[in-house]
Amino acid sequence: MSGEQRLPDGDWQSAVRSQFPIITAHPELTYLDSAATSQKPQAVLDAVHTYLTSSNANAGRGTYPWANRTTEAMERARRRIGEFLGDPVPDRSTVHLTSGTTEGLRLIARDWLTAHLADGDEILVPHADHRANLDPWFEAQDLLAGRGVNVRIRALPYQEASGDYDHRALASVVGPRTRFVAATHVHHVYGGDMNVHRLRAAVGPEVPICLDAAQSVGHIPLRLGDPTLDVDFVVFSGHKTFALPGIGALWARNARGPVLRPSGWQGTPNTVGAVSLTAALDWLDTVGVGRISAYVTALTTRLTDQLRHLSAYEVRGCPASLASGTDLPTEQRRHGIVTFRHRGIPSDDLGFILYSHGFMVRADSLCQAGAGDTHGENGSVRVSLHVYNTEEEIDRLLAVLASLE
Repeated sequence: MSGEQRLPDGDWQSAVRSQFPIITAHPELTYLDSAATSQKPQAVLDAVHTYLTSSNANAGRGTYPWANRTTEAMERARRRIGEFLGDPVPDRSTVHLTSGTTEGLRLIARDWLTAHLADGDEILVPHADHRANLDPWFEAQDLLAGRGVNVRIRALPYQEASGDYDHRALASVVGPRTRFVAATHVHHVYGGDMNVHRLRAAVGPEVPICLDAAQSVGHIPLRLGDPTLDVDFVVFSGHKTFALPGIGALWARNARGPVLRPSGWQGTPNTVGAVSLTAALDWLDTVGVGRISAYVTALTTRLTDQLRHLSAYEVRGCPASLASGTDLPTEQRRHGIVTFRHRGIPSDDLGFILYSHGFMVRADSLCQAGAGDTHGENGSVRVSLHVYNTEEEIDRLLAVLASLE
């Protein structure tokens, strides 16, 4: 890799990397599985420690100072989430704390969608995205069928070669009974922006769109006031956004269809998770999501530009995104995720080989809906990057992959 231009912001990235204790404590290991869960900066760990050692209590169930501070921390988390997302309608929208993306999507399916649909209505859902954004909609269909309401689920048209929704074929599946669309912002296998603005253009201004933003919040700038992101629900997980596991958020615009009101008794909330999420969003604003996105995209480009020259590997997703000089007016560069297969080595074996060299990657079906039917039994290896990764780690990974050609 000698003679290549170095990535920008090297000093800045080194300073950011130093804030992750688990990364600096294990220099012999390279963590490349951030799409599964991100590591936690010291600021988040400090906020959690301070909360647990100074004001740990239940929320909304006491009038003593610790309980009051915890209740306020929960409300602050909701406000902070709306601010971070650039909520354009804070007086009308609502933020609901969940255990993560999966629970948030199920909450929409169970407590909102089933009250919104009538017999003969249709919904569009992604059949090749994460299972968390497919199974809840079939659960809703079953619930409605039990009430005598028959709803048709139609698959969003999809291009395997590009890893994007097929916007040209949308007209063939959108009809007068289309009432809801579930979509993904950044694909968890291909790493591409799924161009949600095309879905809005196809379905028109009245159909609610639900966005799985698990791989975009905290990775790329996301501003709900942007007209290209005219969606009604945004769901994401804290553990992919530098916060603790077991916390997530559901933002609801409440402008198309009924207001989202979760049913049933909510029980004890994840107070420490909410504290960690607030701290993570504060940290992201301090570091700069735009700067993180630019750095990680450049790092991803470094990997893909070299990986495409290794003939033993098949890179999944849009082939055009493998060349940094390619003009991509419609497809986007990969956002920190590169998924591939070796043409001769099973992916689970390749995952073990890479770990023997100190690289921690994901190697399986990646929770992709329909993976067992359309992608065979070999699975895939996914390298997912974040701001604590370095170009030197990418170069060492490429050297190991090249040795297996």
